[in-house]
Amino acid sequence: MYPRCVRCKLSAMTLRTFLHLSLAVSALLTAGAFFLTTVMHADSKGKVYELRTYTTLDGKLDDLQARFRNHTMRIFKKHGMSNVGYWVPEDKPNTLIYIISHASRDAAKQNWDAFRADPEWQKVQKESEANGKIVAKVESVYMTATDYSPMK
Repeated sequence: MYPRCVRCKLSAMTLRTFLHLSLAVSALLTAGAFFLTTVMHADSKGKVYELRTYTTLDGKLDDLQARFRNHTMRIFKKHGMSNVGYWVPEDKPNTLIYIISHASRDAAKQNWDAFRADPEWQKVQKESEANGKIVAKVESVYMTATDYSPMK
């Protein structure tokens, strides 16, 4: 069993209880540290991805794609937004889905403010909508990559 602690005059039972409590406290502290690290990481101001879905008015998807291809992607980059990918769903007509990334959620707000105020963007938007509006609806979702994501 456990040797008798001569110096502390602890019985084997007291020593065993002390060791079990020490292990339990150690496990709780480790779990708590892991939990706090995970929560702090999730709440950190690190890189965020933004999933955006644009629904165009009928017949305007080609116009929207031309605007992104010829102007928008470059202007995004100019304002600190990284282009990750662009998709057209096979089963949803008039839809463009894309993902961009920002250095942080705060940076995303600053990036979008700067983008919208950019005279070049304002000119491109106005010219591309000369024959009427292109976009009927925009949806945006901010996302943080999980710790197991290949994108991390």
